[in-house]
Amino acid sequence: MQKTERIEISSLIIAKLKDYAQLMKFRLSMLVVFSSGIGYLMGLTGPINWQGFIMICVGGMLTSGASNALNQVIEKDFDRLMKRTANRPLPTERMATIEALLFSGILAVSGIGILWIYFNQAAALLSAIALLTYAFIYTPLKRYSPIAVYVGAIPGALPPMIGYVAATNLLNEQASLLFLIQFFWQLPHFWAIGWVGYEEYIRAGFKLLPSKEGRSKASAMQTVFSVGVLIAISVLPYFFGFTGFISMLIVVAVGLVFLWQAVKLFRECTISAARQLMFGSFFYLPIVQLALYFDKI
Repeated sequence: MQKTERIEISSLIIAKLKDYAQLMKFRLSMLVVFSSGIGYLMGLTGPINWQGFIMICVGGMLTSGASNALNQVIEKDFDRLMKRTANRPLPTERMATIEALLFSGILAVSGIGILWIYFNQAAALLSAIALLTYAFIYTPLKRYSPIAVYVGAIPGALPPMIGYVAATNLLNEQASLLFLIQFFWQLPHFWAIGWVGYEEYIRAGFKLLPSKEGRSKASAMQTVFSVGVLIAISVLPYFFGFTGFISMLIVVAVGLVFLWQAVKLFRECTISAARQLMFGSFFYLPIVQLALYFDKI
């Protein structure tokens, strides 16, 4: 085989791998991996089981990737209408729908299978619920009602619970609090994203902002309220005795910064303020989850 042929084959392989990574939304899936891993560590007692930690991260990555791939299969015609998604493998026809479905099926079976075999049936069942809810309820609902954000927050909040259940085989108050923190975090997070990309989402028929008026005081006020509820939920692990005082101080501090960003959006109702809130949300969740974990140990 000539050198130029090897280079061409290598380029094709790299391009295909990039398409698969884009199909499974690799960077977004990393957030799922992080949350699953934190949930698993929160459930452990004693030294860290590194093999288990790696397996929960792999299972979370595969299942999340399957959900995202199915999402893109269902929305491929709408993705063509938005600049941020028009270059995905399916809208550009770099990948056939049947290939994407097969890829998603392999990821789903592998991810849920890892949770079932290596951990327990409860973790596998929660993972399957997250996949099905995200792909087949949340995804189509986005075109009909803003309530889709609340529905989508359910599978989006399950990863830390799945990690905790994988470690303990228990569905208790601590698992529920991890779920609730991530659930209420997603509301301002997705509304900020919906505000920034409002025109494109409307062009594709997606209804993501909580108010019918779209970018409005009403939408911003609901965002402020959701952050307030998030702060209240995030301090509950301390009052339930799961974590210590230091983590509560950190949670309150980052929560007040997050709340200030939401209030700024309410006062200004600008894309710039929404973008600040969006980036603030990326920092809020990992800081809170890490604070809860390190204070626990």
